[in-house]
Amino acid sequence: MALLEQWREMAYDQGNPDLENFWIEYFKFEQGVYEQLLAAPDMVVKGTVKELADKYNTDIMHMTGFLDGINESLVEDNPIDTMEEDTVVSLAFDKERLYKNMVDAKADWLYTLKQWENIFDEDTRKRLYKEEKASHTIRNEKKVGRNDPCPCGSGKKYKFCCGKKNK
Repeated sequence: MALLEQWREMAYDQGNPDLENFWIEYFKFEQGVYEQLLAAPDMVVKGTVKELADKYNTDIMHMTGFLDGINESLVEDNPIDTMEEDTVVSLAFDKERLYKNMVDAKADWLYTLKQWENIFDEDTRKRLYKEEKASHTIRNEKKVGRNDPCPCGSGKKYKFCCGKKNK
């Protein structure tokens, strides 16, 4: 069984009475790794899953979960679906995409890390935050009423102009 399947079985096992503590421990680990990665954002971290787990002082499963979480923010996707302990992976991330994905995940403990201050100024962080939040907002355009002026600018009522063409 691939590592990702094992991770998902373990991380989402609703029958596990210790699941809440599992996630608390995982989020602490995740924050620690991001603090290190964001301290040197242009350094490309590469290695096998096992090497990265050792580097960040964790087990293979926590590292697998981290790789699953960061994958959408990477410059190049890792083969997470088929990944094994000896699979070489990269943690080279797109800074803007990573920030936006943290906002999207509502992971305020990550997108408010102090290290972001050295990567983006406050205005840029606010802009990225607003862009990500707005990307999920659905706006319904106001419909033109039959008796409203036609939006084409003819001066006629919509029902006698462009509205007539739609019937």
